[in-house]
Amino acid sequence: MPAQVEFHTGVDDPVGFACRLLRKAWAARARVLVTAPAATLAALDEALWTFEAQGFLPHLRLGGGDDALRARTPIWLAESPPPGERPRVLVNLGAAPPAAAGDFERVIEIVGADEAARAGGRARWRHYEGWGVKPRHHAAGAG
Repeated sequence: MPAQVEFHTGVDDPVGFACRLLRKAWAARARVLVTAPAATLAALDEALWTFEAQGFLPHLRLGGGDDALRARTPIWLAESPPPGERPRVLVNLGAAPPAAAGDFERVIEIVGADEAARAGGRARWRHYEGWGVKPRHHAAGAG
């Protein structure tokens, strides 16, 4: 089970929020896996190229045969966690907790502001509590 689970809730733009979060992770030299549905991953992949005019966040959309690139790329984008070696930090933009969330040291859940996203976030919160983990909560716009 993860040592730390954090929820960022009420996020109006989950993809933009993920870009800012990943920029901080990259600056701290952290390696991160982001899980999300295919359409969200496509939007995030594009946003990571364009959200800063003078910036670039090295990332890889996982597919077949990219093992050599994985070792050199700090940010991975995938619909689900791949088998084998992977980053220790997981950022989830999906509606359900990733199947292998317990294998990560830190899980960051990004929850949108609409009712469907909030309902999914509440279900994921209960899921982690069921593992005996007390998630930390960060409300968007708070603090």
